Amino acid sequence: MTDDRMALIELVEKQADGDLVREMLAFAAERIMEAEIEARTGAAKGARSPMREAQRNGCRERDWDTRAGRIALAIPKLRKGSYFPSFLEPRRTAERALVAVIQEAYVHGISTRSVDDLVKAMGAGGMSKSQVSRLCMEIDERVDAFLARPLEGAWRSCQTNLA
Repeated sequence: MTDDRMALIELVEKQADGDLVREMLAFAAERIMEAEIEARTGAAKGARSPMREAQRNGCRERDWDTRAGRIALAIPKLRKGSYFPSFLEPRRTAERALVAVIQEAYVHGISTRSVDDLVKAMGAGGMSKSQVSRLCMEIDERVDAFLARPLEGAWRSCQTNLA
């Protein structure tokens, strides 16, 4: 058992087969969703129980982008209420895109009032000047860290690259 586990760990550490890692992630995600949906409904899939609180109602497809690649998920739906897997972030890509647009506008010197108009034009609710400032503080922190980084140390010269 431990030899098999060590071989699996070595395989993953060596980044051997991306398909294997994706399959393992998909398997784990499926099991997590099953456990969460059983807890939410009060019964296992297909089981009859007087303790059942909700019924399943098919599933919806969603792609999950991971470091190992894209994984297709079948997220269970409920007849009453909703379910979203705990390991996923809702609307993550849309929020990141909005933050990226705001930060890009800040870098180009657009005023916070104009950024609010830009956000409204994109279909999102308005943003206050303080919200825009908080989002843009991240850029300022990164720039400050870059400017304050130590420059001493061993550096390769351009001459060694030509030789």
